[in-house]
Amino acid sequence: MLLGCVPGLAAVLALVMCAATVDRAQTGPARPSVARPAAAHPGPRPPILPRSTWLDAASTHAQPAPRYDDRVVAVFVHHTDSPNGYDCADAPRIIRDLYAGQTGPKDWDDIGYNFLVDRCGTIYEGRAGGIDRPVTGAHTQGFNHRTAGVAAIGTFTSGTPVPRAMTDAIARLVAWKLGISDTDPRAIVRLRSSNSLSRFSAGTSAALPTVAGHNAAFMTTCPGAALTARLPAIRDEAARLQGR
Repeated sequence: MLLGCVPGLAAVLALVMCAATVDRAQTGPARPSVARPAAAHPGPRPPILPRSTWLDAASTHAQPAPRYDDRVVAVFVHHTDSPNGYDCADAPRIIRDLYAGQTGPKDWDDIGYNFLVDRCGTIYEGRAGGIDRPVTGAHTQGFNHRTAGVAAIGTFTSGTPVPRAMTDAIARLVAWKLGISDTDPRAIVRLRSSNSLSRFSAGTSAALPTVAGHNAAFMTTCPGAALTARLPAIRDEAARLQGR
């Protein structure tokens, strides 16, 4: 499950639908990251704040070494199902609460999302392992391999305004992350489900957008109807940033 958290104690206690859909961290040896030729359509790397921005020593717990895939060929977009009216200066605290909820009651080894974006367009590193590397996340049940998970901080159900700064930042992040593998953000990719709790039974090869909402792979409303409606524009802008 994904834990849609709210600031404070509720972040540790509340379980929400968007959180109910994530593979628990897999065990087994890490996959080494493989050197690849330079991409023909690289996207510029956006500013990304490191984990140290939101995770202090008092909040950190012991965790195993990160796991890696050979590349990232798709991005799943989520929302955190938390309040929208926050001050962007509070985003690090909100992320820390999400981390506490997922590593506490859920007993995950780390926050599930690879990246988080606040309403002002600031991008934060989520799961540990290296911003530039294909870190295996825990964000989309059955489809955590060869994908990255980016969470929009807030709740974006039907009729909710989605900040332009947020969607522009997601597009920049998508353009860069998929550009490393020379993947077109407007394309369709085949991913193999690892878990029958997803929309696809384990072992099924599913055709999914390279930039997909969480709901494309799991029975959930995440990332909300309003943010889902913005995905086509995010794909187009990411492709433009890659020079396609």
